[in-house]
Amino acid sequence: MTDDNTMMQRDRALGALHGLSLGDALGMPTQSMSAEWIAEAYGRITDLTDAIADQPIAPNMHAGAVTDDTEQALLVGGLIVDGAGHIDLKALARTLLDWENSMKARGSFDLLGPSTKLALEQVRDGADITTTGRTGTTNGAAMRVTPVGMAHSLNDEHFADYVYESCRVTHNTKPGFQGAFMVAAVVSLGIDGMDAHEAMECALDEVVRIEPRGAWSPRASVVARTRLALTLAGSVVDDDEFLDRLRAEVGTSVESNESIAAAFSLAWRYANEPIKALLAAANVGGDTDTIAAIAGAMLGAAGGAFPEPMLGTVCKVSHLDLEPLVDSLLEIRSGVNE
Repeated sequence: MTDDNTMMQRDRALGALHGLSLGDALGMPTQSMSAEWIAEAYGRITDLTDAIADQPIAPNMHAGAVTDDTEQALLVGGLIVDGAGHIDLKALARTLLDWENSMKARGSFDLLGPSTKLALEQVRDGADITTTGRTGTTNGAAMRVTPVGMAHSLNDEHFADYVYESCRVTHNTKPGFQGAFMVAAVVSLGIDGMDAHEAMECALDEVVRIEPRGAWSPRASVVARTRLALTLAGSVVDDDEFLDRLRAEVGTSVESNESIAAAFSLAWRYANEPIKALLAAANVGGDTDTIAAIAGAMLGAAGGAFPEPMLGTVCKVSHLDLEPLVDSLLEIRSGVNE
C-alpha cells in the first residue's frame, strides 16, 4: 500500500466518524419530531442548535452534543479493537448494559431504541444472548456499525460475519442485518476509494448476493425500499417536494426499511454537498439524528468534507477524540495485528 493510499484511507476513516458525529449532533434537537413541529420550534435547522425544553428525547441538550448513535458506534469500535477485529457477543451485551446504566446515572432514561432496549431487558433477565435480537428490525445496528466498515474490507470473505457480530445481540433479523451490512459496506468501499454513488450501488448489489442472516420479518425489504428511495432522490427536481415525498413514500421512522432508505436517499441526492444531506436529515422529521448520522458516516467515508467549525464544536462539546480509534481500526484493516 502506498503512503498516499494510506493517507487517503485515514482521512476517509476519520471522515466517517466525523460525519457520523456531526450528523448525530445536527439531528439531536429534532429527533422524534414532525417536520411541522421542527418548523414551529426552530424555523429551520441550519447549524448546530440547542434542543428545546420539550424535545421528546433530548430536552435542553446543548448544541454540538451527540446521542446514542455516536456513543454506541464508539463502543463498538472499542470492542473491535479489544477483539482484534471481532466483537464478542457477551462483551457487547455487557458493554451496552454498562452504557445504559451510565446514561441513567447522567439523567437520560429514554435514549435507547426499541429493539436494543427490549434485547437488553432480556439479557438482564438472563436470556440467551444468541436469541435476544430476533425481533429487532429497527436501525440500532446500522447506526453503530460504521467501525466495522472501517476495520474490515468488503473484499474480506468474512465481512458479513463481522457485521453479524455487531447485530446479533439486539438486531438478529434480516432487516436489522441487511441495513447494517449496507451501511458498513458503503463505509468500507468509501475508505477503499469509491465515491458515494459507486459505494452505495455496490453495497446494494452485494447485500443481495450474500446469504442473509437473522430471523425472518414480515416488514418491507430494506433493499427494495432503498432502491426506490434512490430513484426518488434522482428524479425529483425540487428539494421541498423531494423531502415531502421522502416522508410520505419512504418514511423516516426508526424502522430499518425507512430510516436507512432515507439516509441513502439523502446521501445520494447531496453526494457532492454533504452538509446539505445532514441538514436536510435534521429537518425532515422522524428519526433525524440517526438518519443524519448514517448519511454522514457514508459521505465522510466516501471523501465528503464537512465544515471544520462544526466538527470542532461537536468534538469539544461531546469530548470526542476520534483519531486514536481510527488508527487502531485501520491497523486491524491492514493486518498489522494479525
